[in-house]
Amino acid sequence: MAVVKELIRTEENGSISFGNYDLDQKSKVSDFQHQGDMYKVKTYNEITKLERNGMFVYESVPGTAVFDLEQDGSSMRFRVEGAEDAQITVGMEADSEYVVTINGADAGTMKTNLGGKLSFSVELGGTASVEVKIEKC
Repeated sequence: MAVVKELIRTEENGSISFGNYDLDQKSKVSDFQHQGDMYKVKTYNEITKLERNGMFVYESVPGTAVFDLEQDGSSMRFRVEGAEDAQITVGMEADSEYVVTINGADAGTMKTNLGGKLSFSVELGGTASVEVKIEKC
């Protein structure tokens, strides 16, 4: 399994990767610039959290490593790894419905709350990453 040693980085394909669930102490990177936005990541073995321009984007409990995160106005996709199963919350458009797909399997249609948060669980702890796709209905 892999982690993002530098805590957050830009990938060649223009996406970002972040998170290190191997850390025993909280670590963070603030003011990481990517495509005109400012990102902040906090990560360690108990939680991983990402903000863009001061707004919530991603949180997992326990901590995870996220690879190739791409987000636009109506969808988000990424690969996630971790030492154990995780509860993931992402920031999407408020009061909207999304189809969530995990490793190609339909996880159902979910509705965001008034704050735009969408929560789901993923089974982790193996050697492979789990691919997550979230698309607005």
